[in-house]
Amino acid sequence: MFFRRVKPHIDTFDECLKAMAGVGIKAAKKSDSKAAVMRDRCAAVVKVDNASYVLDPLGFVVGNEIGVLVDGGNQKYWQTPSGKREAALAEQLVALHAFAEDVRESLGLTSLYNEGLGSVNASHMYDRVKDRDHGAAHRPWEA
Repeated sequence: MFFRRVKPHIDTFDECLKAMAGVGIKAAKKSDSKAAVMRDRCAAVVKVDNASYVLDPLGFVVGNEIGVLVDGGNQKYWQTPSGKREAALAEQLVALHAFAEDVRESLGLTSLYNEGLGSVNASHMYDRVKDRDHGAAHRPWEA
């Protein structure tokens, strides 16, 4: 008797977008390899890149743009590509964390340990890190 293993079904991009509707996420397909997903004010752009999914950007809607989370040292805020900034509230961070987990689960992505602990920042912009990759830092005590 022959035993065959059942091949696992890999969901297509369209099936993943339909699965998101089950957890309250609205998806708008922009092209065959790109879609915008949103729940409340949390949003992301899902891109298919070499048979894997990329969430870029993942953030909170500020105006009509997606603002990514930036750590300013003592304050976290949302920053849009056009430069708008809005303070990030604790409720928004909790909502973003739940949204990101639901999107990753719907896409079949692996949840990483550091992302499971809380919000991951797109960048850090506090004084000791700012411009550190652009040569010597400005020293205000030197003339």
